[in-house]
Amino acid sequence: MLLRNWYVIYSKPRQESEAEEQLQRQGYEVWLPRLEQSRRHRGRWRDVVEPLFPRYLFAHLDLDAENVAPIRSTRGVTGFVRFGDYPVTVPESVIEALRGCADPDSGLHRLVSQKLERGEPISVIEGPFEGLQGVFQMEKGADRAVVLLEILG
Repeated sequence: MLLRNWYVIYSKPRQESEAEEQLQRQGYEVWLPRLEQSRRHRGRWRDVVEPLFPRYLFAHLDLDAENVAPIRSTRGVTGFVRFGDYPVTVPESVIEALRGCADPDSGLHRLVSQKLERGEPISVIEGPFEGLQGVFQMEKGADRAVVLLEILG
């Protein structure tokens, strides 16, 4: 019986899609959440699709039953995100919540921007991080933000 968990894979810069494709070719179950947003390029607005979490993707693995050694040498992959010697696991509820936020037809995320000031306190009001308090740090791209959350102490 496989006991699979979701793990975070760190990719090389701008090679998330390459890492996803190569890992899938090797038979691993991976997921790369993507974001669709409008960007102005040479005076025109264009819809672009990019990773929701640049340089990160998720792999559904059983580390005890599956050979994961090839993952580190996969084209586009840097390695597992780790806390010390242990790869970081992501709760199934977080993955389900992220998938639930995506458009059901395209699988893409679309985010709404709201202007906040650096250092402003925020509260997560829904989703897997509901109830957590954070501090707004900065905008990252047109529709994303960096927020500091106290999750694991």
